[in-house]
Amino acid sequence: MTLFYLTLAKICHTFPILRRPFWKYVYERMAKSYELSKWTFMNYGYLPEDGVPALELAPEDENDRNLIALYHHVVDAGELLGKNVLEVGCGRGGGTSYVARYLRPAQLVGVDISDSAVRFCKNRHSIEGLDFRQGDAEALPFDNNSFDTVLNVESSHCYGSIDKFFSEVHRVLKPGGSFLIADFRPTEEVDRISESITKAGFTIQETEDITQNVLAALEQDSATKEEWINNLADTHMQPTLQTFAATSGTKLYKEFQRGALLYFRFHAIKP
Repeated sequence: MTLFYLTLAKICHTFPILRRPFWKYVYERMAKSYELSKWTFMNYGYLPEDGVPALELAPEDENDRNLIALYHHVVDAGELLGKNVLEVGCGRGGGTSYVARYLRPAQLVGVDISDSAVRFCKNRHSIEGLDFRQGDAEALPFDNNSFDTVLNVESSHCYGSIDKFFSEVHRVLKPGGSFLIADFRPTEEVDRISESITKAGFTIQETEDITQNVLAALEQDSATKEEWINNLADTHMQPTLQTFAATSGTKLYKEFQRGALLYFRFHAIKP
């Protein structure tokens, strides 16, 4: 089963027209399979360097510290207090909930292509000013100049056309608005991402390689993720979920280790 999904994922990433339906199927299936689970985060996490003050988190958020830290590091480049914010690719809503509860935007909308994921989010995260909608990252269901900030964490690698996505983000952002994105790609493709952001009309303010921070979080959280997967998932699905979670020893983990994959962060502004 693991080999099947990995082979299918490789084929779909070779042919971008297949990428979006493949990942929609994967996330729809995962959302339906684990609809009652407390599992709300789907990112790889971030471990700050030594000496960086630890985030102050409520006790109920401690188990997700490294996963929350990735969101915190990405959004720290933009001031969200009182802003109108959109997260594209909200998944199961853990990061969206963190932003709403701790950073207090005036309004926050999480969008995901999976109907099941959106239904899960609406049931799981009931917070004033927070809403979830089904939508396509390449055809966002919002008017021009609607948001002060657009956030995108570890989702864009699933899209069929990154150029269409960046164009849509530019369209729905207000002039002067911030685009905050973090994700991973084969190292040789990251310059292409930067060029595409600029081509869409953005001015890039910050670029950062956070691969080592993400790798450190993966290593620290690996045993916990494996235990969780073994307790929650059917036996035949466990190797596949471990691969997608990039736990220690998996192909994705090793590709981060040897530098074949790079995890990047961009902060861009719509002039």
